[in-house]
Amino acid sequence: MPTRIAVPLLLAALTAPAWADITGKVVAVADGDTITVLQGREQVKVRLSGIDAPERKQPFGERARANMSRLVFGKEVLVAGRKRDRFGSVVGRVLVASDDCKQADCPKTLDASLAQLKLGLAWHYKRFEHEQPEYERGQYVFAEGEARAKRAGLWQDADAVPPWVWRSSK
Repeated sequence: MPTRIAVPLLLAALTAPAWADITGKVVAVADGDTITVLQGREQVKVRLSGIDAPERKQPFGERARANMSRLVFGKEVLVAGRKRDRFGSVVGRVLVASDDCKQADCPKTLDASLAQLKLGLAWHYKRFEHEQPEYERGQYVFAEGEARAKRAGLWQDADAVPPWVWRSSK
């Protein structure tokens, strides 16, 4: 009898995703696409999905980090987790309440990755775009295209080096 119960429980545990949605307060911003969320008493490192922001030592790296801090630091966020990266960080879509909302319990509707793209402070990370829902991928492609056309942020530099290229050269 215990085997009939244990086997389904074991199978359920093995097939469950390695991530789940996270809610909590942002307690650290490492760079323009990496934050730490305090969920209960646990600190969870989160990489924002869909983007790759300049590294801190790259041009616009500090500006990308500062904007991410402005968007999320000290605020409650919802991380729609998608997976874990090779370092164990949760990779997900980070949603936060808009600054214009003055209510006590504002809905978390502002996509932090999309905000970075619109300001020209990140690249749409096309290597992983197949992991994004189609509507979201379309938003990100459009936002990056608009930022490029306006020469916003890092797009002021015609020879801006993507972070994945910059990292591989170091």
